[in-house]
Amino acid sequence: MGLAFFWGIVAGSSLVIGGVVALQFRISTRWLGLIMAFGAGVLISAVAYELVLEAVHTSTGEGGVAGGFAAGALVFFGGDLLLDRYGADKRKRSSGEQAGGSPLGIVLGIVLDGIPESIVIGLSLLEGGGVSVAVIAAVFLSNLPEAIAATTGLTKAGWARGRIIWLWVGIMLMTAIASLAGFGLFDGASAHTVAFVLAFAGGAILTMLADTMMPEAFEHGGKLVGLATSLGFAVAFALTLLG
Repeated sequence: MGLAFFWGIVAGSSLVIGGVVALQFRISTRWLGLIMAFGAGVLISAVAYELVLEAVHTSTGEGGVAGGFAAGALVFFGGDLLLDRYGADKRKRSSGEQAGGSPLGIVLGIVLDGIPESIVIGLSLLEGGGVSVAVIAAVFLSNLPEAIAATTGLTKAGWARGRIIWLWVGIMLMTAIASLAGFGLFDGASAHTVAFVLAFAGGAILTMLADTMMPEAFEHGGKLVGLATSLGFAVAFALTLLG
């Protein structure tokens, strides 16, 4: 269980790193869009090969994949819709639009985005006896642009630097706890249940990408966003093959 917590910290540490980078360096909106597109490509690859495909293999014909995927998408959509009413809809914007939102709503929205992928870290330890390098890399690399964009926006919205860093530290710890939960709650679970949870995470993450990361990436990154997304996908796919 300690390994699940440790790898959750490793994957979530990029949130703190991204926050520090955004506070120390001025990143143009174009570059930010391209970085977010790369992170989106990484997660798309993880959804396809580390979550949905793995769920199909794990289910061993018992089903649950389609239901899990649909449930994940619908649960994220519902939770996101609810949190939007509390001002969390602009949580990852780099333009400072978070100013009109509730701080609690913003925090809960960011936590909602990260929980599915964090649980998968713990599950990957159960599945193969060792952590999936591709999953860790996908979560780590996708967290960086998310944290950079959100930190840029929170700074423009008037949040203090220390408050922003503590926000990311807290969410990093929540990432580790979610990873621990993924390991502890599903240790000994049936193949059907594990397949359902993997597919659930895939549906939730894909819905999150379409709702939060990709719109801003295309808005700021321009035509090169397609290439950046493809590059992120290729890098993550290569890590899957090597892993």
